[in-house]
Amino acid sequence: MREIIRFWRDKPRIISTAFQPVMFLVVFGFGFRQILARSSFGLDFIQFVYPGIIAMNVMGIAFFSSVSTVWDREFGFLKEILVAPVSRVSIVIGKIAGAATVATLQALILLALAPFIGVYLNFTIVFHLVVFMILLSFAIAGLGLLIASLMTTTESFGVVMQVLFFPMFFLSGAFFPLTQVPIWMEWLSKLDPLTYGVDAFRQVILSQGTAAQVVKTLSLNSLGIDALILAGFFIVFIIPATLNFDRNQ
Repeated sequence: MREIIRFWRDKPRIISTAFQPVMFLVVFGFGFRQILARSSFGLDFIQFVYPGIIAMNVMGIAFFSSVSTVWDREFGFLKEILVAPVSRVSIVIGKIAGAATVATLQALILLALAPFIGVYLNFTIVFHLVVFMILLSFAIAGLGLLIASLMTTTESFGVVMQVLFFPMFFLSGAFFPLTQVPIWMEWLSKLDPLTYGVDAFRQVILSQGTAAQVVKTLSLNSLGIDALILAGFFIVFIIPATLNFDRNQ
């Protein structure tokens, strides 16, 4: 609740985090639309890149929301939380849940753009998208909290976030299918949790109105596998993050 209240009161942050993915969608979508028309498996490039933009929005907000942990450490609020009679696991889960909730709510705004770019959505598609938004936001928020638990200043956290953000975004397959990349890039993309979010979003969004063979060609894993891997990333990140929340900090 604290993370949601903090986010709601920060109106410039809401506007900026909503504007950035729209800018990416417009600039890259319309910029590459004609250039890549022949290599997009018969898809409009805007429709192809739309799932990646949603994933980028989830990742950016989940990452940024984790910086509040560093702020709390700098201003002493984290120490008050750590000495409270609650488990470290509940503290970590609360922080991640706050970041994931904010990221999911903000990403839902992007779904309103779907009718204007020719993307068909129905209740089933939106439901599956929300499920994978939650899974991806928990995984990214877990990574963000793990990094934040190791940082002592907001400046250092910002530097690390910038170093990770764009490599993770471009390796996720947001702009090109990972089924046709060099082997070294394929292996790097497998270490990127965003990859599985983009893959799931793309399968769900293209499930209506796109040939099944095209969707299969563009997909890396089944939706079930993507969900399990995202849950696995969350567990891998949350364990060391919990251990780093020492009561003596």
